[in-house]
Parts: sequence; C-alpha cells; structure tokens
Amino acid sequence: QVQLVESGGGLVQPGGSLTLSCVASGFPFSKRAMRWYRQAPGKERELVAVIGTPGGFIRYGDSVKGRFTISRDNTKNTAYLQMNNLTSDDTAVYYCNAVESWGQGTLVTVSE
Repeated sequence: QVQLVESGGGLVQPGGSLTLSCVASGFPFSKRAMRWYRQAPGKERELVAVIGTPGGFIRYGDSVKGRFTISRDNTKNTAYLQMNNLTSDDTAVYYCNAVESWGQGTLVTVSE
C-alpha cells in the first residue's frame, strides 16, 4: 500500500531554516507529482508546493514563494521541502501528499 513518511520538523527560531523529507513507497514515485501541504491551528489545510515528474512543473503557494524550495530524488523515493527565513506564520503541521494519500505530518514550530 501507499506510504508517505515525513520527517524533519521541529522548533526553529524566526529567520531560521528547516528541511523536511517525505519518503514514499507503494507506487511508482518517479511518475507521480509530489505535494506539500500545511495546516496551522484553526486554519484550513493549504497547498505549500508541488513538484511534477522530472522535467515537469514546480508551483508554490503565494505565502512561501522565494523562501521555500521543493525538490525530489527519484533514486531515494524522497521529496524535500527546504524552508528558509521562517516566520511564526509558518508554524503548522506539514503533510506530504501523493496519489490521493497523506502522510502523518510533521510539526514545524517557529518561535523564539
């Protein structure tokens, strides 16, 4: 079955950086788009970034453009989200999404 396992969340100070990872299994990773979503307390889940298959598209949510970078390594069945210049507004649970499946999420907290 499809499995998506996120890691890399944690506590970081404003202005800091984190890199999230999503290890995927159970489907042809190299042929499927990968997405990162996030959900902050009391807010709806929002799309952060999406990356298509190699040579395909990359899109970012307006709130993270210029600060976050999505990438993938098809040899490792892993998608990444590099997050820079973090602010308190980035505090949320971050989820990996692919083939209509979700990971368990990883919590990112941006605070002094």
